[in-house]
Amino acid sequence: SVVFFSTLAGWAFAKLRFRGSKWLLVFVVATMAVPMQLGVVPLYILFADLGWTGNIGAIIIPALTSAFGVFWMTQYMQQAVPDELLEAARMDGANSFRTFLTVAVPAARPAMAILGLFTFMMAWTDYLWPLIVLQTNENKTLTLVVSSLASSYYPDYGVVMVATVLATLPTIIVFFLLQRRFVEGLTGSVK
Repeated sequence: SVVFFSTLAGWAFAKLRFRGSKWLLVFVVATMAVPMQLGVVPLYILFADLGWTGNIGAIIIPALTSAFGVFWMTQYMQQAVPDELLEAARMDGANSFRTFLTVAVPAARPAMAILGLFTFMMAWTDYLWPLIVLQTNENKTLTLVVSSLASSYYPDYGVVMVATVLATLPTIIVFFLLQRRFVEGLTGSVK
């Protein structure tokens, strides 16, 4: 969801002209300056009122999009998608969403892969919010389980090391799956 919504918002900020777009983008970027820890208490109160504490949805819903993703995709779309391609798509009769799907998404695949990798790594290693919102042991994330193994009174370091290796394997696998796109995205600005 972060990759899709950030790409869509980046497309709108970079290539569509609407009233207040610059100020709205400034507001989105300014939200990156606010630490996540400041919003933990109101967010917890909101999810407690909804009855979602202890539910995995309480972790998923706040992470559906990110300000960094919107900023990243806006910057990439401004450089990677030439206005001539957009004009050609409009001349062929494509509406804005069709132009987004057929022109912008193929051009933005390297940046989408990098954003997907960053988002996966952030979600996989998230510690504070799952610690606060998931109180039961049945829904704990892998990061919380490894932490609880290491913080016991007499930790078995062999088990802790095996759990740590198993916790890092998915990030390594995702990196190798997206490696070609990752390198394309990093070298795309050099061309």
